[in-house]
Amino acid sequence: MSDYRRWFVAGGTFFFTVVTYARRPILTTEDGRLFLRNAIKSVQGRHPFTVVANVLLPDHWHLVMQLPTNDHQYSLRMKQIKAEFSDQWLAAGLPEAPVTQSQRQRGERGIWQPRFWEHAVRDEADLERCADYVHRNPRKHQLVDRVADWPWSSFHRFVRLGQYEADWGRIAPKCVEEGDWGEPV
Repeated sequence: MSDYRRWFVAGGTFFFTVVTYARRPILTTEDGRLFLRNAIKSVQGRHPFTVVANVLLPDHWHLVMQLPTNDHQYSLRMKQIKAEFSDQWLAAGLPEAPVTQSQRQRGERGIWQPRFWEHAVRDEADLERCADYVHRNPRKHQLVDRVADWPWSSFHRFVRLGQYEADWGRIAPKCVEEGDWGEPV
């Protein structure tokens, strides 16, 4: 069995990659977007957190989340977001991918891959690197020619706040090309 090590930092900021089961392109559908937004808001109501940056792609989602002071339970939040999304998806009668009997016995469904990939943000420079990666991701996957053309991204908020120029991201900053980001292969 794998030995997963998570770094729990109270009040920390974390980067996540969350992938759909079998890389099904369900997240940017109208239902997928609605169900994820509902799940995030519902979980935030019970377990507050700040969405620092995020981007929704057809088969995966990147999120930078900041936790409240003295709270380290990012894993609980991610588990609940995925569960609430799944409940809404299934309640709407939408299909899930087939899973094995063993997976079904472990409570896994054909909507999300088990677990998620996370990275504890170390400092302001690392936060900037994570936000850049999040926002350039649709361009990286060749979904758009300009980052600004991808509608499901906090990039647009960052532009309004003056943190990016509207034409940012044509060329990948070197810092986002390096390292492991938990991307689906």
